[in-house]
Amino acid sequence: MRYCPECGGEMHYDPKFRSYVCNDCGLSLSSQELMEMKDQLRPETERAEEKRKKKQRDYLNWWLSKKD
Repeated sequence: MRYCPECGGEMHYDPKFRSYVCNDCGLSLSSQELMEMKDQLRPETERAEEKRKKKQRDYLNWWLSKKD
């Protein structure tokens, strides 16, 4: 189930237009636009946590590469 980033209503896929349409407010977005909009609306703490984990993975990969 996908939810509208604008109003929180349920979205359904319309194959005719190849986009998701909100049942409540009528917002129409492609799947790419929907993902981008949801990423923008995510809390900053989630993004900071992802950055921290990526930095840890990158360091671990670098450290392990030096052990060969």
